[in-house]
Amino acid sequence: MTRPGDFEAGLPASAEAGSANGPGPTLADGVAEAQRLVTALQQEGLTLRLLGGLAVRLRCPSARHRSLARSYADLDFVAPKKQARPLRVALEANGYVADRRFNALHGERRLLFYDQVHQRQIDIFLSVFEMCHKLVLEPRLQLHPLTLSPADLLLTKLQIVELNAKDIQDLLALLLDFPPQETAANPGEQLDMRIVTQVCAHDWGWYTTVTDNLRRVAQEADQLLQAEEAARVRRHIEEMLRLLDQAPKSSAWKLRSLVGRRLQWYELPEEVHR
Repeated sequence: MTRPGDFEAGLPASAEAGSANGPGPTLADGVAEAQRLVTALQQEGLTLRLLGGLAVRLRCPSARHRSLARSYADLDFVAPKKQARPLRVALEANGYVADRRFNALHGERRLLFYDQVHQRQIDIFLSVFEMCHKLVLEPRLQLHPLTLSPADLLLTKLQIVELNAKDIQDLLALLLDFPPQETAANPGEQLDMRIVTQVCAHDWGWYTTVTDNLRRVAQEADQLLQAEEAARVRRHIEEMLRLLDQAPKSSAWKLRSLVGRRLQWYELPEEVHR
């Protein structure tokens, strides 16, 4: 599985020359374009939810922090797999060009499109977000009208074994702005730890990657944040680790834990360049 954002700018030879409906009104600003696209597809009865760095930027005031602010090249979404066919049509009608080869090879789980005007890639995961681990998202796509829930945004980042600088910035923004809630009344707006613990308590690999990354982010906080901000992040991480440790584990989790780190527990996404 290729990592989102690994593709270099420019239209690949395998992309279609244009859409049957002509170019749509794509916007230069990424957040505005994401909002426009989600709304346009919603009017057609289609579900699209933003994830990745732009979703963090939209949900987190701390993403504007001087040490956490960063650039956002592409748009990443998730949509129900059953809507893949009408989704392709709707995206072309909204000004996007399909990568025919990629979609033919991977269209059961992921689609790529391009905004030629703004040299931007749009990456759509179908029901499941998969990099180093598999995260089933479709049952929770209705928790928020535009993005994934805070818990799922965190999980899409915490599942990455080889975190880069942008991943750490996004994780710090989320952990600054969303204190963990053992039981959230509104999981679309709060960090509902039931979502996180349910994923990690059934899969030792998930648990191991998530807890490793939480500890790493706690260490990075001092390098990027002021003392009070770093302390807040560490408090949130300590609470998350406590809840993850106390959650009852499945039989499969316990069996896999006996093998431990002697056997690799994750996949590494391939880096594919056009």
